[in-house]
Amino acid sequence: MLLGVILMITKPKVLIHVAIEKHLTKKIEEVAVVEELAVTAPREQLLQKIRDVEGVLLTPRVRADSVFFDAAPKLRVLSTTSVGYDPFDISEATKHGVVVCHTPGVLTPAVANLTMASIFSLSLRLFEYESYVRSGGWAKRKKMPALGNDIQGKTLGVIGFGRIGQEVTRRMQTLGMHTLWHDVFDVAEPNAPKSTYRTLNDLLSESDFVSLHTNLDDSSYHMISDDELKLMKPTAYLVNTARGALIDQSALTRALQSNRIAGAALDVLETEPPAENDPIVRLPNVICFSHIGTATEETRLAMRELAVENLISVIADKTPPAPVNPEVLQ
Repeated sequence: MLLGVILMITKPKVLIHVAIEKHLTKKIEEVAVVEELAVTAPREQLLQKIRDVEGVLLTPRVRADSVFFDAAPKLRVLSTTSVGYDPFDISEATKHGVVVCHTPGVLTPAVANLTMASIFSLSLRLFEYESYVRSGGWAKRKKMPALGNDIQGKTLGVIGFGRIGQEVTRRMQTLGMHTLWHDVFDVAEPNAPKSTYRTLNDLLSESDFVSLHTNLDDSSYHMISDDELKLMKPTAYLVNTARGALIDQSALTRALQSNRIAGAALDVLETEPPAENDPIVRLPNVICFSHIGTATEETRLAMRELAVENLISVIADKTPPAPVNPEVLQ
């Protein structure tokens, strides 16, 4: 019994601030003393709980700023169950010696699936036809919605040529689309699908569909606003399965209301959930989802598993699979 107490004392302490499976909790318990805090707990309680922990497992619902890191002097690793990490101040984490880890890669197929579904839904007007039938229009012999369009031969512009952007490009090329890409770099990595680089302005003006797959930071905030929307074809569609604030939502609302562009499919918004009177979710030329890009049982489990692996690796003094700021580990 004394040996068990000694081992418990020498183990580092971690806080689980997200719902995970019991077998994942047991994996963490092999290397650390685990405390748990409900994801709905108030921030004040969270700040108290992290005072003596070396690791924390959480979601991007938590704002990790200077106050957060100041409250956790022993913290070594912040592991999120998401790929996005914009709610976390990475510079503050680095300054405090905390490695931030996320879950890229495992969600690529799911987000690509939703992107493809969005493109098909827009081009074939699937939701319009579904509503037409559901509302009784077909049974009452009412006029049918306008015809859709084939995607083959159309041009897809991908903004953000990382894992997801490349996967979407690869799939849509197979289905007959021409593809363009844009990113902060202009030379794609060797394993990327062959596609044509364009400046942002040229991509916007040439594409029939524009799909966003880039990170959100100061440089990409509102990268699509009035000027950019004016460059798009009036027949073009905008798809966003990345981050809501990549788009100036007010500008997009105006463009959609005036039919400056044909329509949009949005899985993310600037403010989530949106206000009840937000016009963008009710526009007839918009398909809007509730941030479901990774919302499959398999993908969410894979994200939690990778987040736990990241956490355990740092606690065990090993290199984690997916660090955001790996310089902390050096």
